Amino acid sequence: MKITSVEEVVKEVKSGDRVFLQGAAMTPNELIDGLCERYNELKNVELISIHTEGSAKYVEEPYCNAFTLNSCFVGGNVRKAVNTPSAGYIPIFLSEIPWLFKNNILPLDVAIVQVSSPDKHGFCSLGVSVDVALPAIRTAKKIIAQINPQVPRTHGTGIIHVDEIAAATEVDRPIHQHETGELSEIENKIGLNVASLIEDGATLQMGIGNIPNAVLSNLGNHKNLGIHTEMFSDGVLPLIESGVINGAEKKIKMGKIVSCFAVGSQRLYDFIDDNPICDFRDSGYTNDTARIRRNPKVTAINSAIEIDLTGQVCADTIGGKQFSGVGGQMDFIRGASLSIGGKPIFAMPSTTNKGVSKIVPFLKEGAGVTTTRAHVHYVATEYGVVNLYGMNLMQRAKALISIAHPDFRQELEEAAYQRFNNGG
Repeated sequence: MKITSVEEVVKEVKSGDRVFLQGAAMTPNELIDGLCERYNELKNVELISIHTEGSAKYVEEPYCNAFTLNSCFVGGNVRKAVNTPSAGYIPIFLSEIPWLFKNNILPLDVAIVQVSSPDKHGFCSLGVSVDVALPAIRTAKKIIAQINPQVPRTHGTGIIHVDEIAAATEVDRPIHQHETGELSEIENKIGLNVASLIEDGATLQMGIGNIPNAVLSNLGNHKNLGIHTEMFSDGVLPLIESGVINGAEKKIKMGKIVSCFAVGSQRLYDFIDDNPICDFRDSGYTNDTARIRRNPKVTAINSAIEIDLTGQVCADTIGGKQFSGVGGQMDFIRGASLSIGGKPIFAMPSTTNKGVSKIVPFLKEGAGVTTTRAHVHYVATEYGVVNLYGMNLMQRAKALISIAHPDFRQELEEAAYQRFNNGG
């Protein structure tokens, strides 16, 4: 491995290459920005990533003339672009992205990653974003990296030897952080409603944000909870410190927190750093439904943009506009429903920030069905929890209306009557 300048490192990328960018908190922004500066001399470079942090110059003029993004998940920095012809979105489960690389469906020429300083054996860590970065570095023809001493060293499989890196540059800065927001009254009510479903000994999957944190903040009296998830954040720390989360009843990696990435505060990263409790794996491992279901009482807590009266969930589009991505929702919803005592849960406020009902007669025209109505069990809002499992379409509509915002219940009842009494 040669240590050199950003400008020299990014010269490893050639016109026509397909290039992987590591994402989330580990986004290698210095190398990405350096690559973008070569827009005059490169053409037809395809970029593959999941959600990235920081700026995404490659989707802006003039850089997008040299680079085309093909994203497997959509964050705010590329949302506008993927809804235009200049960038693309690939709908795919997080569990299956590794196979795009491994099975040569999207073979990679270069993988760009950010790693920890090497240890005494010459191994660097992929830090808190092993997810699809590990299969990317295992299959790419060439790996370039930025080495950062502030990257947490994670236990698990996310390691790379310096001899595998073609060229690297050194940076020294904190990785991206997300601070915890204040919980609203509505979020606290949802948190209480979801927490009432969680049993002692359950294995939890949850995402980032105020609703997962509201759920976790209501679990202080639980016992022997475990974590097998695609990602986690600061909300788990008080429960680990108090012994509520100990993984004692998990079947897969007993006692360990299994995850493929993490995003949170510096306190979270300090906890993860060189901590054998944390076991970071690629998303093909963490999100494998067959593996998830082997844990007891898997309780998967996911969100939705809207749910129709039959239980169809849209979680990645607003009408025909791509908003986020399929992600790992289906991986865990299915894994939880197949787990003994498992509970797949959708948790959301009854209305959007603009006061629009999230429980709707029909999904918006063009909306993607992220999770089918056949997969949906529990739905929670601030007005309660319903379990749609085993209910017919009319019963589902009635149940969902009972947890909708009171201001919308009458029009939802009228829509349900119209649908089920007049043949649609």
